[in-house]
Amino acid sequence: MNNGFDTAGTAQHLLQALLARGFEHAQVTVSERHRQELTLAHNEPSLLRSTEARVLAASAIVGGRRAAAEGNELSTQGITDFVAALWAAAGSAPVDAANAVSSAQVARITRGPHLADPQELAAALRTLLDWRSAHVPTMMIEEALAAHVLSRSHTLTSGGSAIACDLGWTEMSVFGLARDSGQTSSFNYAGGTAESLSAVPAAFGIERMMRGLTQQVHTQPLPARFIGDVVLAPGAVEDLLAWLLEQLGDGPLIDGSSLYRERVGQRIAAPLLTLASRFDAPGCAPVSADAFVTPAVTLLDAGVLTQLTPSLYGSRKTGLPHRPVAGRGWQLLPGQTPLADIIAAVPRGAVVDRLSMGTPAPSGDFSGVIKNSFLIEDGRLGPALSETMIAGNVARMLLDVSAVSSECIDTGTQALPWLRIGNLHFS
Repeated sequence: MNNGFDTAGTAQHLLQALLARGFEHAQVTVSERHRQELTLAHNEPSLLRSTEARVLAASAIVGGRRAAAEGNELSTQGITDFVAALWAAAGSAPVDAANAVSSAQVARITRGPHLADPQELAAALRTLLDWRSAHVPTMMIEEALAAHVLSRSHTLTSGGSAIACDLGWTEMSVFGLARDSGQTSSFNYAGGTAESLSAVPAAFGIERMMRGLTQQVHTQPLPARFIGDVVLAPGAVEDLLAWLLEQLGDGPLIDGSSLYRERVGQRIAAPLLTLASRFDAPGCAPVSADAFVTPAVTLLDAGVLTQLTPSLYGSRKTGLPHRPVAGRGWQLLPGQTPLADIIAAVPRGAVVDRLSMGTPAPSGDFSGVIKNSFLIEDGRLGPALSETMIAGNVARMLLDVSAVSSECIDTGTQALPWLRIGNLHFS
């Protein structure tokens, strides 16, 4: 990375230009990201590349009108044009007294490996290829990469906030399918971020995903409709948590559709569920999008909702207490039951790796296709399923969790176990 680039100085220049133009309040972020990666395509090494990107982003307020934009032209003329465009956009924005910027938030966050190790990246991909060849030769790696990322950013506000982040991490992703006897499985994916890639292919659930694909080439439709249990793998659990986090944030709180606006201090999920932040995980930073330093938080404490998460704008709009959270970094604490025992206790249902359900209704009702999934009958895994749907209610599913696995998959930004949930409609 070019150490001659001054993120702090550029951010200060942009902030002063916005205030000089007539904006009353502003938030600016100038960032620089260097990425070095090795890629695979169709089980073969494909590409080595290094990229560098610089971005400026700003939101600014005048007369209660707010405009926001991003750009990558950081020259003096580029910043001048950027400010002019933002001023024009603000002129047509609606007046909203809830618009504001953070004040007195000061932090310098430095974390993770700052220097790329190309040999480590190459070794991780070679280990992946060798393991595939030895253990799952019918699995085809369509795309994979190993990368090192160094991200530097500087955020300033007219309220005196100054937050600098220098973060380094490694990451890997694998995407593919399996082929056997003229048939193919569906696609699946695994990946994540870490301090190093020494644990590949066990890291991020990659090994498990690749083994699963080889067992999903030959599938069967559901024999009949029934009501049963799902054992959601971490990738599917992520969909439940994404819905919950959205319910606790600005959109539903402001428009009144949140199921949980009046539920703080009440149990909204099974007592087995504790959801805590991990804003210090690789690739994460304890900073909110509106420039607040975010303290560690436990959102669900044994199923009890501890707080909502409105931004500063959402808080001013709704009158709810402001509770800043980072954009990513969450863990659902593991339970005491091995996954094998959870499956053995299910009379009828399915292990579900992925959900394809679109956006649930405001009430939480949904129906969707389960993918990369296996039938469970009398506590035993059956065939891989094809064209199978489940229907239910996401809010009800959180309450109906009856077991949490002792195993979990840590993808850096998230660490999630398997969940057993009852009363789903299969068709």
